[in-house]
Amino acid sequence: MDYLQQSFSVRFEYRVYFTRALFNTDNPLFNDFVEASNTDGIIRKILFVVDDNVAAAHPDLLADISRYFKKFPSAELVGQPVVVPGGEVVKNTTAFLNKIVDAINNYGIDRHSYVAAIGGGSVLDMAGYAAAISHRGIKHIRIPTTVLSQNDSGVGVKNGINAKGKKNFLGTFAPPVAVFNDENFLT
Repeated sequence: MDYLQQSFSVRFEYRVYFTRALFNTDNPLFNDFVEASNTDGIIRKILFVVDDNVAAAHPDLLADISRYFKKFPSAELVGQPVVVPGGEVVKNTTAFLNKIVDAINNYGIDRHSYVAAIGGGSVLDMAGYAAAISHRGIKHIRIPTTVLSQNDSGVGVKNGINAKGKKNFLGTFAPPVAVFNDENFLT
């Protein structure tokens, strides 16, 4: 019997950064990462997904993100961040996943663009899944905001949502392009 045998391997590397006040305009870390990743000089788009608990605990966060990208136009901030519920509820329905996929479509986020998620592990898992299944993989940046997510989903490669009564029944393994741990979120 004749056949072809194929084999492939893919190596992934990404950095996990540690900082304080990531979106303070005096902190160029996020901008430096985006600029270093931009090898062809084309400005990429970036869509933010934010855990509503984080937005409530840090009421200036959305405005800080906007100010940051006005000062550092290394990426084009598209629209307002998509704010979703924190905790396991965000993974128990496809409604929030679809909300992100719709935003990816409506803002023309492509495989060269970014989806950046700010929140606890459930938000990072769900947003990572949306990024992984859109265009067969959009660059995903994780910004974990809890001690658990900084040690688990923030640095992991698992993405998913709950379905059919099972935890993480639908999902992918897709690493982020970077992880930013901001100690201010732990306060």
